Amino acid sequence: MMFQIEYMIIKLDHKNRKARLSLRGSELLEVLREAEETNPKEVRSLWRPEYAEYMVEGTPGHPYGSLVQHFNIVEHNMSFRRSEVQSLLQPDEVVLSLTNFFRLGCEDFTHPPSWPNPNSGASRSLFFSEAAITQSHPRFATLTRNIRERRGEKVAINVPIYKDLKTPRPFVEDLSQYGDDGSSAAAAKEDHVYMDAMGFGMGCSCLQMTFQACNIREARVLYDHLTPLCPVMLALTAATPIYRGYLTDVDCRWDVISSSVDCRTREERGLEPLRNDRFVIPKSRYDSVDCYLSECGARYNDIPLVYDKQIYDQLVDSKIDEFMAQHVAHLFIRDSISLFSEKIHQDDEKEMDHFENIQSTNWQTMRFKLPPVNSNIGWRVEFRPCEVQLTDFENAAFGVFIVLLTRAILTFKLNMLIPISKVDENMKNCQKRNAVLDEKLWFRRDLFSRDCDKGDDASLMTVNEIINGKGEEFVGLIPLVRQYLGALDMDADTACTTGQYLNFISARAAGTAMTTAAWLRSFVTSHPEYKQDSVVSDGIAYDLIIAASEITQGKRECKELLGGTPKTRTSEDIPKAMKKIIQMTCIPPRNAEFVRLLLSEQQPPASFIDAPGWTARTDLAMPGPLDRELVVRV
Repeated sequence: MMFQIEYMIIKLDHKNRKARLSLRGSELLEVLREAEETNPKEVRSLWRPEYAEYMVEGTPGHPYGSLVQHFNIVEHNMSFRRSEVQSLLQPDEVVLSLTNFFRLGCEDFTHPPSWPNPNSGASRSLFFSEAAITQSHPRFATLTRNIRERRGEKVAINVPIYKDLKTPRPFVEDLSQYGDDGSSAAAAKEDHVYMDAMGFGMGCSCLQMTFQACNIREARVLYDHLTPLCPVMLALTAATPIYRGYLTDVDCRWDVISSSVDCRTREERGLEPLRNDRFVIPKSRYDSVDCYLSECGARYNDIPLVYDKQIYDQLVDSKIDEFMAQHVAHLFIRDSISLFSEKIHQDDEKEMDHFENIQSTNWQTMRFKLPPVNSNIGWRVEFRPCEVQLTDFENAAFGVFIVLLTRAILTFKLNMLIPISKVDENMKNCQKRNAVLDEKLWFRRDLFSRDCDKGDDASLMTVNEIINGKGEEFVGLIPLVRQYLGALDMDADTACTTGQYLNFISARAAGTAMTTAAWLRSFVTSHPEYKQDSVVSDGIAYDLIIAASEITQGKRECKELLGGTPKTRTSEDIPKAMKKIIQMTCIPPRNAEFVRLLLSEQQPPASFIDAPGWTARTDLAMPGPLDRELVVRV
């Protein structure tokens, strides 16, 4: 398992009570990556550039192990990563795991100062400056330019304004003051906050989790059964109610990012008849999952899937089953939006860059990840909807909970499947203001039914009912995870830590712990400088950043956000006694033919498996049905 967090660097002007985004990401990365370059086997963290120059992305130096004791090191590693960045900052800078900077796109939002240019550059934004796009890698500016040019116009992001007592009615901005030629005014909606650049979406931070499965079948099961959970977790982690200095009527970033990278032409959006393009495509390339992958899951694919028939036929002819073939062919209805000249001519039998070029720019709530060639990495599933939280405790809690839930799904053979159309409906409703308490989402009632033909068993439930249960009507996900943990032999420290994580998530679902979005909204509306006009001023944003930083550093209690004062027993490493029973394993590098055979679920030739050094062992981390013989290399 691997938990990825994106951080923002913020510079504070204490004299003028103003917070700005610090454009030092590339500079910091040079130092942060020195340890990886000099001693990659021992490094505790890995650092990568992200879309914006004020962002850095951190992951553990190595994937966490599969023992339950590894859950107790997750939070410690997150704290270590944060401290690494903080140690390199100037006295007036802070690092925050903040989903969205409150005044992104407002006047003077960066340090050093930078200005947008609506007449030139990659985005041609009225608000977002080119200098805020990461400068150390050409990919990000290239993506920005290509998305705009392919679409034939700037992206258009419209988020409903939060209508307070003194919010103008209707709320309509005069965009000419920013240099608009009339095109943005035409794209902007009444009573909405308008944004016009990829940076407003991809400049947000998030929490993403990747799990490695035992084989392709298990990966498909996890992909399918986690898909209905995406809207639930998005509501639980909601953290983004403020855009461009305005309070809005949504709590999440998802639809903002979806619009920010929507490269579909007018024909592909169904606004004009198809003449030059091949498909009418219902969604942006950043959106929710369009289809399940397993045979059982495919029976809940109740929305027609758009896919490239020629690619589908080619895959089926190569013995790929129809459900996987449809999934891959669906990815290829999109054009490449970033391709480097040195990657054009490749041997597809030995390299996967051509596939990954398309795969990596289909940003869905779940991602099914194939084993790379010439690597010991196996089949993986990436869980992508969660908004990043302010504290390492919260981020670790959500990450560990999802991993525990995957193990409960596999151990108890749970069935989470609901029609994919209802997942789409949930994705819309889960982003509404205070959805965690006020909205009901479709969820399966009988999680223990293994009859794929049973049909639609979904009913509307609150997030609290889904997470904590509903008496005898529905068991709840937290009770199921506790039942799974009850069968494990955990040390006291790990039991203490995981118990606090589950208590926190239970409280968040029940409403006794606020979502980050609710806390931010409450802070703004109760601030003495707030004028009940939906505006988050420089002074309010500054105080909010100070408060968030103090909470992050443990200098300020925030029981309403954390559900109490958590004190986990997280540690740097697992107990020494457990280390002695771990067998270091790796899977031999695969070539393209091996990946193709696995994808088609055919038996690879004996030459792939019966090589010297192969043996079998039992995965000690997963009890019950997961005590299986795994092929590994020792």
